[in-house]
Amino acid sequence: MSSEIEYPEEGEFVVVTVQGIEKNGAYLSLQGYSDDIRAFVFIGEVSSGWVARVRDHLREGQRTVARVTRVKKDRRSVDVSIKSVSDERRRETLQDWKNEQRASQLLRIISERAGWSDSDYESIGLQLSETFGGLYGAFEAAAAAPESLAEFGFEGDWIPMLVETALENIVPASVIIRGRFHIEVWSDKGVEVIQIALGAAEDVAEGMEEVQVDCYYDGAPEYRIEVVAPDYKSAEKAYEDAREAVSSHIKKAGGHFELHRE
Repeated sequence: MSSEIEYPEEGEFVVVTVQGIEKNGAYLSLQGYSDDIRAFVFIGEVSSGWVARVRDHLREGQRTVARVTRVKKDRRSVDVSIKSVSDERRRETLQDWKNEQRASQLLRIISERAGWSDSDYESIGLQLSETFGGLYGAFEAAAAAPESLAEFGFEGDWIPMLVETALENIVPASVIIRGRFHIEVWSDKGVEVIQIALGAAEDVAEGMEEVQVDCYYDGAPEYRIEVVAPDYKSAEKAYEDAREAVSSHIKKAGGHFELHRE
C-alpha cells in the first residue's frame, strides 16, 4: 500500500537517474527510495533559461540532483526541479550519495566476514545510520576515533572488523585524540603552575597546520586534553608534545603528573 512507502519531503535534495525523456519533461528514478515512486521534472524546471528540447540538457541514464517540489502520494509520484539546484549543492549531494554507496559495500563485506543474516545486516546498518547520521558517518567516526562505537553502546565481535575496515578505506575529515591528566602541585603557586603547564600544552599546536589542542578543567586534580588534527601522524605528534610540555612544567615544580589515553 502507498501508506507503507517512504517518500522524500518537499524541499529535499535527492539523487535521480533519468529514465525517459518526453517533450514536456523527463521521468526519473529516485535513488534510495522505492521503485514504485515515479518522479517527473517539467521542461521549465530542467535548466535555467529557455529550454527548447529536453534532450539538449538531459540524457537517459544520466545521474544528477534534483529538489523535490511536490509530493503526490495518491499517485505515488513526486515533482522535482533540477534548475533550482546549485552546482555546489549538486556536487555535495552526489558525493554524499557515493559515500553512502561505498559504506554499504564495506558493511556488506563485514557482514560476510561476521556471518550475519540479511536481517542482521539491515538492523545493524540502520542503527549505525541513525546514530552517526549516515552509514558513511559511522565509518568516518570509527576511523577518527575507534572507541566511538563502544561509547555509543555498540558491541560485538564485528566492531574490530569495522574499525579495521574504516582505517583501511576511509580518510576521516579529522582525527580526535583525547586524554585525561591527573596533576597535583603542592606549592603555594600550584594553581598558577598548572595553568601555565596546560597553556604550554595548547601552545604546541602553533605552527602545526590544522591542528588544535584544548585543555579542560574537570575538577582538581583531573584535567582533560583534546587534540584535533587532519591525520593520525599530526594528532599523535601534538598529543606527545603536549604531554612533554605539561610533564616538564609539573616536574620542575616538584608536582605529580599522569596522562591516560581515552
